[in-house]
Amino acid sequence: MLVLKFGGSSVGSPAAVENIITILNDTDHRGKVAAVVVSAFSGITDALITAARLAAGLSVGLSGSEAPNSGASGCSTANSRAWEALVGDLRKRHRDMAAYFLDGEALETARAELDGTLEELIRILKGIEILGELSPSIQDRVMSFGERLSAALLARIFRARGIEASCLDTRPLIKTDSAYGRAAFIPAETYANIRRFFEGADSGAIPVCTGFIGSDASGRTTTLGRGGSDLSASIIAAALEVEELEIWTDVDGILTADPRLVKDSLRIETLSYVEAMELSHFGAKVIYPPTIRPGLERGIPIVIRNTFNPACPGTRIVRNAPAGNYPIRGISSMTNIALVRIQGSGMVGVAGFSSRLFGALAHRGINIILITQASSEYSICFAVLPQDSGAALAAIKGEFGREIASGAIEEPLSEDDLSIIAVVGAGMKRSSGISGKVFHALGRNGVNIVAIAQGSSELNISAVVARQDEAKALNAIHEAFFLSTVRSVNLFLVGLGLIGGTLLDQIARQKEILAAEHKIRINVAGAANSGFMVFDGAGIDITKLPSPPTGRTWDPSLGPEPYSLSAFIGRMKAMNLPNTAFCDCTASDEVSAVYGDLMRSAIPIVTPNKRANSGPLAYYRELTEYSRERGIPYLYETTVCAGLPVISTLRDLHLSGDRVHRIEAVLSGTLSFIFNNFDGSSPFSALVREAKARGYTEPDPRDDLNAMDAARKALILARECGLTLEFSAVDIEPILPPACFNAKDVENFFAELEKLDGAFEKRRNEAGRRGEALRYVAVIEEGSARLSLRSEPEGSPFRSLVDSDNVVVITTSRYSKLPMVIKGPGAGAQVTAGGIFADIVRIARTLV
Repeated sequence: MLVLKFGGSSVGSPAAVENIITILNDTDHRGKVAAVVVSAFSGITDALITAARLAAGLSVGLSGSEAPNSGASGCSTANSRAWEALVGDLRKRHRDMAAYFLDGEALETARAELDGTLEELIRILKGIEILGELSPSIQDRVMSFGERLSAALLARIFRARGIEASCLDTRPLIKTDSAYGRAAFIPAETYANIRRFFEGADSGAIPVCTGFIGSDASGRTTTLGRGGSDLSASIIAAALEVEELEIWTDVDGILTADPRLVKDSLRIETLSYVEAMELSHFGAKVIYPPTIRPGLERGIPIVIRNTFNPACPGTRIVRNAPAGNYPIRGISSMTNIALVRIQGSGMVGVAGFSSRLFGALAHRGINIILITQASSEYSICFAVLPQDSGAALAAIKGEFGREIASGAIEEPLSEDDLSIIAVVGAGMKRSSGISGKVFHALGRNGVNIVAIAQGSSELNISAVVARQDEAKALNAIHEAFFLSTVRSVNLFLVGLGLIGGTLLDQIARQKEILAAEHKIRINVAGAANSGFMVFDGAGIDITKLPSPPTGRTWDPSLGPEPYSLSAFIGRMKAMNLPNTAFCDCTASDEVSAVYGDLMRSAIPIVTPNKRANSGPLAYYRELTEYSRERGIPYLYETTVCAGLPVISTLRDLHLSGDRVHRIEAVLSGTLSFIFNNFDGSSPFSALVREAKARGYTEPDPRDDLNAMDAARKALILARECGLTLEFSAVDIEPILPPACFNAKDVENFFAELEKLDGAFEKRRNEAGRRGEALRYVAVIEEGSARLSLRSEPEGSPFRSLVDSDNVVVITTSRYSKLPMVIKGPGAGAQVTAGGIFADIVRIARTLV
């Protein structure tokens, strides 16, 4: 036989009740149900509490807090009207449910019964109003009406649909103590009452039982606290020793994490009673710890199922759960706790200290959620609810006043705005490296751990973190264990020009392939250009973002906001997504200046922007050293030679023990095109005009011909080789005289440049007579970096370049006789964006 329990959402609408009727009539349940336990309709219990508070003259705030009214004399009348309106709404909702399923005499009888029950409620509320007082006992009595109304009406509806049923008010059966609001049931008496009733009950009718309520020795109504209806069902199941308890709710079972915080959470098929209790203790809302105990003591399986998806098998809770596919069962969290710490040398080696501490707390009725103690015995910290932290501090000061006064123990401290993350699973005992994986996931995402606790059973690892990091911590750990083959990056991109737009187009084309074949997900969560910015933690539709290569502009449906860098960075940090990465596709000094701050927030950076690495040496060192020491990726391969693997190669040579002696390189795509094609067929100035027409130069070609860009790249390579150079130390041979750079505009510049065509042709001829050709080459050696226009002989690697190719020639201890040559396109939106894309994928790979 089975006991079924249906929660508030499962009985809260006609459609939901139709599902219950279908469930009771299916082959798995027809003739097998010993009892049905029901909650109040969804929202009714809260409405009853509000009505009682209003009747007592208590104001009800948004937070549910209450305070006596002390305003105008009309306040009592207003409160009276308010609670009467709530009762009216309650009446209407139950009448509407009755009218949906019943008609004729059955409907009239149900209405009469409903009205009679509500008259009793109204008399109680009027009494509260007259006395101006709401005791815990009376509040429990008011709250009981939700289940009483629900059970009575549902029993009539079931009978009307051909299911023999009767209403059972469980208050006389479930006996409790007098702790109103959270009463504890008395097992022996309660079980005897339930068995006695069911032995004498009509075996053909299913009792529809009120959940949540019982009565004390004096017969006064009590409530069983949070999750009380589930507990009622568990009590009845244990008393009758049924085969299984089914708890029907609005989710498919217990999930690996809270789906409101972790969208990729998975259904747990089976778990043990102890695992379920651990998860529920730390915040899993589907089931509460007291519910599990009666089933555990009798060995009755508890199944969590979905009223709205009955085909789903749900989650089974049993004594000995088989090993799952993952080393842990799930992750839970408790939001908003306080951590109290007491420490001092007077604690070390003192017998009975813990007994005094926790005895003092117990005397004040303070519940301890988590405890951790240093092995030195120098400190103890424990977690409590925030509202208990003040009482906890007072209890400690009262118990250890003399020790605190003497300095043997420091003043106790409390830290608020914290959350507990609990990783639960019996499989942890059989698996090594679980703790390391948990803490790596948190550290990789910049989540600071305030305290750690693990029981000797190895069933639970708990970490206390800042409340603002709760969602990030849950997602990071969940991905590490349950999606370990999938690596995701939440990307925030600044710069939607030619390079940024091309990058987005490449991501859009490759996104599905990366996910399907390589288990890498790139989620663009924020994007901005100099005008606007947009954010979406679930992922921005890339096809609606601006893309100069395709001519696409901002899609208004994204709701773009005016851009500012500080606002963009602030929003990115506030979103606090796991596996966040920042990509800078600008050439801005302002953006590169925030890299340090981002890395200190554990946010990896991908950038083709040369400003940070070619700026002050101290800043370059700060970024690279922080990245190396803290393991925060800082990837800038595309700052030199676009997508060519130059920087990574230098780094690999260094790590493998090789020593770089000399680097020679053509680092400017613009200058490479000009001199590769300077063969006498066209004047020098004409080649510059052609380069501009092809888009190889900036709008003002002087920005390329001043060789500043090539010099920055040379400085980056020099620093990657260990040279401690500032930009001012780079020796740059000017290609053009000052008159060209001083021209007032581009056309005047070309007029000046044409005057130099003869000089350039003469220099080309001189080189040609020697069988050589002109190339603008950077040389890094012997602690210096210089750039100059020089003649290259036949066979030189610089003579093999085509159009805007770059080439880097590296001479090392190992590559001495035949230097290493890296050659290919060193400019262009596609190859640069491709290199950035590769760096983003590298960040995803670090998440394994």
